[in-house]
Amino acid sequence: MKTFFKISVILLAIGFLSLWAFRSENADTSNLKLQPGFKAEHIFSPSENDMGSWVAMCFDDKGRMITSDQYGGLFRLKIPAIGSSNLDPEIEEIKLPLGQSIGTAHGLLYAFNSLFVMVNNRSTKDLPQKSGLYRLTDTDGDDEFDKLELMKSLVGDGEHGPHSIVLSPDKKSLYVLAGNHTDFPEMDEHLLPKTWDYDNLFPSIPDPRGHANNRHAPGGWLAKVDPETNHWQLVSAGYRNAFDLAFNDAGDLFVYDADMEWDFGLPWYRPTRICHATAGSEFGWRTGNGKWSPDFEDSRPAVLNIGQGSPTNLIYLKNARFPSKYKQSLLAFDWSFGIMHTIHLKPKGATYTAEREEFLSGVPLPLTDGAIGPDGALYFMTGGRRLQSDLYRVYYEGPMGAEVEKTQITAESKLRQKLESEFLNQNEGNIDLAWQNLDHTDRAIRYAARILLEHQNVEDWASKIASESSADKKISALLALTRSSSKSEFIFNELGKIPLTDLSEDQLLDLFRAYEVFLYRMEVPDDAAKGQLAKKLNTIYPNSSAAINRQLVNILVKLDDDQVVKKTITLMKTIKEDQQAGGQTATSSADLILRNPQYGLDIAKMLEKVPPMQQTYFAVALSKAKNGWNNQLRETYFKWFKEAFNYRGGNSYIGFIDRARKMALDHVPEKQREKYDELSGGGMLTSSGNDLKLEDYPEGPWRAWNMDEASKVAAEELSQRNFKRGKAMYTATTCNRCHGMQGEGGNIGPDLTRVGTRFSKEAILEAIIDPSKTISDQYAATEFQLKNGETIIARIINETEEAYSVSQNPYTPDYLVEVKKADIESMEYSKVSVMLPGLINSLNEEELKDLLAYLVSGGNPESEVFK
Repeated sequence: MKTFFKISVILLAIGFLSLWAFRSENADTSNLKLQPGFKAEHIFSPSENDMGSWVAMCFDDKGRMITSDQYGGLFRLKIPAIGSSNLDPEIEEIKLPLGQSIGTAHGLLYAFNSLFVMVNNRSTKDLPQKSGLYRLTDTDGDDEFDKLELMKSLVGDGEHGPHSIVLSPDKKSLYVLAGNHTDFPEMDEHLLPKTWDYDNLFPSIPDPRGHANNRHAPGGWLAKVDPETNHWQLVSAGYRNAFDLAFNDAGDLFVYDADMEWDFGLPWYRPTRICHATAGSEFGWRTGNGKWSPDFEDSRPAVLNIGQGSPTNLIYLKNARFPSKYKQSLLAFDWSFGIMHTIHLKPKGATYTAEREEFLSGVPLPLTDGAIGPDGALYFMTGGRRLQSDLYRVYYEGPMGAEVEKTQITAESKLRQKLESEFLNQNEGNIDLAWQNLDHTDRAIRYAARILLEHQNVEDWASKIASESSADKKISALLALTRSSSKSEFIFNELGKIPLTDLSEDQLLDLFRAYEVFLYRMEVPDDAAKGQLAKKLNTIYPNSSAAINRQLVNILVKLDDDQVVKKTITLMKTIKEDQQAGGQTATSSADLILRNPQYGLDIAKMLEKVPPMQQTYFAVALSKAKNGWNNQLRETYFKWFKEAFNYRGGNSYIGFIDRARKMALDHVPEKQREKYDELSGGGMLTSSGNDLKLEDYPEGPWRAWNMDEASKVAAEELSQRNFKRGKAMYTATTCNRCHGMQGEGGNIGPDLTRVGTRFSKEAILEAIIDPSKTISDQYAATEFQLKNGETIIARIINETEEAYSVSQNPYTPDYLVEVKKADIESMEYSKVSVMLPGLINSLNEEELKDLLAYLVSGGNPESEVFK
């Protein structure tokens, strides 16, 4: 049954992968940026040895590594010790009896003398197992897995399907995590009450390009599983595409959730983030633009917003043989930008705060999975999406420092845990326990108290609300009652008894959230009551708090208020745009541009023309407003949309703005719709409404141009080409942003007026398709390795005795960042060009020929190539 084979690693240099914008260096460690004292070893290249692209790993009870190909089988490795002269591993492909097979795992865990496999797969002939949690066991002790059990079938696959498995701190349970394209399965118990809903008054717009439009609450979910009884308990939900999870030494659980890059620049964009996954927690993912604000009392905020990226792995470093500063930290892997983030956790109240620093990076470095081995070293893999896949080991040489005490569990955390431990027990004592803590100053405790209350019989506690004098307790209890009952008249009346005066900003936010959930789920008793509530809210709208304004505009629109339009449009004219979509992040978007040119291109374009976040929010909110309009207000409002189309955002930005525009047009008298359609920029859009209809926009279709295909174009004689279209493609591919021609354009790159006299057509195309192959020192970016471990890739523009002024975005070259020389550990020319690849991928063959003719001619319309 066993097939062992020794594999010698052959280091092969490969070229630029145009589709995913990653390159692999020779399979060594020169591409890795490490912290001082750390060493790296390259162990194996699965893709070089026809073993696929590895995305999951774990270690078994004998210290062997088990891995999975994203689209293939499982492998078991014996890895030589650190410092061995020969690092070639012994590799065994895991086979099952009776022709069974298993693989395509996103999560692996060896525990309870079994291998647990989270299969993420659409069934095929070679790999028939569908997505689900499986258990492999060796029943006869021959070191061969011979029994395969399906613990639970899961509906969902792909990169948003079921993901990871970890062992609980007490080593009695499993915790499993799934993305938002995994259907919510039947559970035996729910720590988060199964009363979730969309609960958002913001006008609902599904993603214009169709992503996740059929996915609904609760989104991605986290469950606890008893491996012996197969009992499943929902722990937490409301994630987008949380990829991995890890417990710290205090037994607290953390999850690494993904962003939606198509939402860049929009108010509902949420960065990749570290979440403290407490029992019963809800993180508010909803499809399209419906994602909850972290301000909402019924949503848990992130511990840390990291920024753009693609989460793939999360490790707690307690067992790593690393210096003491890392012992109470998480290590978060980002696939897109090739960064391992160290997340230093600090207890604060009943939860945590965190600080981030860079631990390891590479350009490119598509990180997939990692684990701390029995030797205390970090093992990690690269690959995914059939990319070049490699296995590395990182270890520390140097003093470890003093032993670190275990993370102290705060008094607030103990109280939160006591509340959570009673979630599934219904009794009068738990009602009292919950009620006592509904007004706790710690938000995490208030949340747990409300969830405990929701688990109790409503009839046993609802009557307590009427006599409650504490505004905090009353608001929390009414929110719980709204989520747990249909007592609409009682809830509305009790909410109305809470005066707005003397409430703090946080209390007002909580009150308005309670109103929002009520108005989404229930009806106001009558028009008179609606009018009275609108009048009351108008006394504080607009408000000095941007967060309160965002909540009030939605409530007032829902109430059909006739003042909200005028007030909000006035606010849009005067509001200070000082807030970043998604909130402050630990990483800077500009720092990421040159780490991955494919994703960096989108970031660079957005940062050139960042949409006004608050204006956008208010414009969308008013798209459902029916009352209070006049011609002047409509003109101002609809002109805003035309201006908004000039900003840049993610892939769905234009589509979202257009859908809001069209919803607003539905409330315009029919005879005036054509006028306001034109005024709002309807003529600027393609038929789908997802893109601008630009004169110089390529017709396509999109294709990933490579040199084999481009060489055929270069071999053809250029004659009778279209000068106008060639110039348009030169603009459409953004060449003019960085290069000069005929005295016009940018100056970041070389002037192209005479490029046709210096280079062949094939050389020109090669420079466009693979700009990093040859980089002139004159135009190269510099990679700064800072003493704090951070890496900055940018072009040096100016230098003083104390610092460099650098530019990170080729589309905004005048925006400079200062890098102090005293902070620099080392610096070298970057191996990645500041010219972004893939710029011609939107062109069809004829458009590419016209662009090439324009370049060869140096922008001269009288050139022979146009005759």
